[in-house]
Amino acid sequence: MNFAVLQGLAITYGQKLILALIALIVGLKLVKYVVKLIEKSLQKSGVDKSLHVFLLSLTRISLKILVFITIAEILGIKMTSFVAILGAAGLAVGLALQGSLSNFAGGVLILLLKPFKVGDFIEAAGYMGTVEEIQVFYTILNTPDNRVVIIPNGNLSNSSAVNYSTKDTRRVDLVFGVGYEDDIFKVKEVLNRVVNAHEMILKSPAPMIKLSEHGESSVNFIVRVWCKSENYWDIHFDLLESVKLEFDKEDINIPYPHIDVNISNKN
Repeated sequence: MNFAVLQGLAITYGQKLILALIALIVGLKLVKYVVKLIEKSLQKSGVDKSLHVFLLSLTRISLKILVFITIAEILGIKMTSFVAILGAAGLAVGLALQGSLSNFAGGVLILLLKPFKVGDFIEAAGYMGTVEEIQVFYTILNTPDNRVVIIPNGNLSNSSAVNYSTKDTRRVDLVFGVGYEDDIFKVKEVLNRVVNAHEMILKSPAPMIKLSEHGESSVNFIVRVWCKSENYWDIHFDLLESVKLEFDKEDINIPYPHIDVNISNKN
């Protein structure tokens, strides 16, 4: 190999190396710039903070891979085989981690769409509790009896969930049964008195007290009252107790199942 050939190769590959170096420097600076823009956009959009790090990391890695593929192309490295091997490996990993990928996708959807947030009281996947943490793969609930429940996000994103904290107010529905011999007007008067005496019950929408059913052994009244969401269970239990006490004072009968046993003495 003579000097002219070597000189030609040096010029050719030298130019490629210089272009690759320029592409690397410019590319990495562009990556930093784009990541900063996305970070500012995420902060303004109100996306959950637990998703910020993940999205920024994913963007940074993806852009850097693109930069290095560009540099490889400039240097004349054939990427076809490498991309094919990478694709096959990605497919194998995807099949092996189907459940985890489903949970990951569910976590991203939950963090982006926000069907619930940390601090909300929800019912999902057969559990009720307060959302303590939303992770990319799992959501952690704290149940009313202080149990910690870890639910895969794939299950949450693909099934129904009830969020009891979305609205400021909730309706308490209760049914009270009385005997057929009791005066229904008196019963309604007692129920109205109990409801109106409770300070946490809202005046608007107005409480509703109606005779709802002629049951097998009782006349059933439905009581529907509105309250602040955080007062729901206080009112629920308070009304059950207060109505029982008032019914006892007014000699209003609350039917309960009983069996009459007749003993016959036959000789």
